[in-house]
Amino acid sequence: MDYFIIALISYLFGSIPFGYLFTKLLLKKDIRDVGSGNIGATNVLRTGNKSLGYLTLVLDIAKAVVPVIYIKFNYPDLIYVSALCAFLGHLFPAWLKFKGGKGVATFVGILISINIYYAVVFGIIWILTFLISKYSSLSSLFASISIPIYLLIIDQGNIIFFVIMFVLIFYTHRENIKRLINKEETKSKIY
Repeated sequence: MDYFIIALISYLFGSIPFGYLFTKLLLKKDIRDVGSGNIGATNVLRTGNKSLGYLTLVLDIAKAVVPVIYIKFNYPDLIYVSALCAFLGHLFPAWLKFKGGKGVATFVGILISINIYYAVVFGIIWILTFLISKYSSLSSLFASISIPIYLLIIDQGNIIFFVIMFVLIFYTHRENIKRLINKEETKSKIY
C-alpha cells in the first residue's frame, strides 16, 4: 500500500504544470502556443517574462524536492520510486493530456534530493556546455549523461536509475536533437 500511495503522491506533485498555470493566469496565454510549445521554464522565458520563467524553474525543481526529500527520510527504500514518479508526472501530467515538459528542472530537484553533489556535477557540466554552445538543450543532454558517468567513475551509486533518467531526457529532447543535427536549434538566453 505504501508503494502505491508514494507513487501516486509523487506523480501528483510532479504533474503540477507551473509554466502552464502561470502563463495562463498571469499572461492570459497558453504556453503551448509559444515557442517550442513546451510547458517548462525555458519556454516560459520565451514569453518575455523572465520573472515567470525563473519562478517556473524554481517550482519545477521544488515539485521533485518536496516528495523525494520526504520519502528519503521516511521511506528511504522507496526514494527511487518517488523520484521516478515525480519525474513522470512532469513529463506526462494527466491534467494536460499527458503532454508535459522535458523534465530537466524536475531532474535537478531529484538530484538535489538524492545527493547534492550530483546536482553540483550536473550544474557544472550544464554551465560549461552552455557557455561554449549557447544551446540549453545540448547543455541539458550533456549534464544528464554526466551523472551516470560520474557514478560509474567515482560514486558507484544507482547507475541504472540515472541511465533510465537520461534515456527519458534524451526522448523528451528528440526534436531538439534533430534540430541540433540540422543546425536549426535556437540558441538560448538565460539572463
